[in-house]
Amino acid sequence: MKKVVLYNPKAVFYTFPLALVALGSHLDRKRYEVVLIDGRLENDPFAALAAHLDDALCLGISVLTGDPIRDALNVSRFAKDQRPDLPIIWGGWHPSLFGRDCLEEPSVDVTVQGQGEATFADIVERLDRGSSLTGCQGTVHRSEDQIQNEPPRPFADVNTFSAHDYSLLNVEQYFDLKGKRQLDYISSQGCPFRCAFCADPFVYQRKWAGLSPERMGQEIEALWQQYRFDDLSFQDETYFTYADRVEAVCEEFLERRLPITWAATMRADQCRRLPEVVLRKCKESGLRRVLVGVESGSQEMMDRIKKDIRLEDVVLTAERCRRHRIAVIFPFIVGFPGESEENVQASLDLAKKLRSMSPDFQTPIFYFKPYPGSPITADAVRDGFELPKTLEEWADFDFIGSAGPWVTPPVYQRVERFKFYQQLAWDRSQLWRWPLEQVARWRCQHDVYSWPLEKIVRDRFFPEPALS
Repeated sequence: MKKVVLYNPKAVFYTFPLALVALGSHLDRKRYEVVLIDGRLENDPFAALAAHLDDALCLGISVLTGDPIRDALNVSRFAKDQRPDLPIIWGGWHPSLFGRDCLEEPSVDVTVQGQGEATFADIVERLDRGSSLTGCQGTVHRSEDQIQNEPPRPFADVNTFSAHDYSLLNVEQYFDLKGKRQLDYISSQGCPFRCAFCADPFVYQRKWAGLSPERMGQEIEALWQQYRFDDLSFQDETYFTYADRVEAVCEEFLERRLPITWAATMRADQCRRLPEVVLRKCKESGLRRVLVGVESGSQEMMDRIKKDIRLEDVVLTAERCRRHRIAVIFPFIVGFPGESEENVQASLDLAKKLRSMSPDFQTPIFYFKPYPGSPITADAVRDGFELPKTLEEWADFDFIGSAGPWVTPPVYQRVERFKFYQQLAWDRSQLWRWPLEQVARWRCQHDVYSWPLEKIVRDRFFPEPALS
């Protein structure tokens, strides 16, 4: 039996590495032993990797843009140093966007673009036979010292892929790291929408495919029987794509009497179209929280970024979720190229409104950073913005903790202080903290954020809770 080693780079979050689980699960397990190493869980990832390199057929690494690239590079170079003949394959978001550029790194031999299950299985079969990768759809690879781009692999129905084999993971360890018995699950791939700040339309060409409700019911019940999780977190890009499918999954949960809660992504227009009976059934089946990307409180900006959502849809979503006691995370993005201060303020105003509607609503605010593959990034580059040129530079590219060059220092300070006060103003708290909350509400209502003395108290005694 040949050994296939998969590696998940270090990162600051502990969601299950389901992309790698999908790859390993889709291989012929009678012929291939799959070893999945998660760098986030290992005290010494190199030692964990070295234990399997001698008899490995290949090493596959899932690579996200940003800091995970650094660990992926270190691991790839280490593995190539130990086994110069070992084929190293990169897949995931960054290689999907920069498949050819990634091969400028000598330790990387093949990159995979888009869906990886069938492509990776094809690569493994060819390596096992000693065959060339020429004609292997969905890859970029070296061929006689030349880099060869293969045609894209057609988007596949996810029902043709093997079920995820969670035995490849130490599930209990992820529960411990999360601090709750929450199981991650992917029920669909792709996204049919055209948001101009997102790379999904580039990678998936606006295609979407979801597992059948019957299969989901069977798989999730079997997983619950094995792991007894309390909460199910759908990692889909857009879970509520089709209302009839959502309803059918709820019926599966209810008929099987699964004692779980669940959370998923939802667009505001999807909530507007969702029949009341289906939303009620979602709640009955355990829906506890949805994530609804608002992005902007300005309709002008919403139209510019091609969100294809009306602001009234956002408010309606909030009202419906509040009525059904469903928690919501409403993320915003500010600092788009050319965005006016008035449009930034419109986002803060809508965030205030949503935050005040329910203590179960959260309104995190992020800064636009030009993610590769998106139309807005292409426009920014055309206008003079320079993207990183090397993998090391991409590893330093911070998508979460910093603002882009289009955010002035006064706007940045205003947004940062607002983020603090809006969280404090409507946070669930003990009675004795009520005076701080009232001051914070007054500040938000009047947009007064100078001399943030309350922040000293909050940061010292009550750090902001993580989103879940």
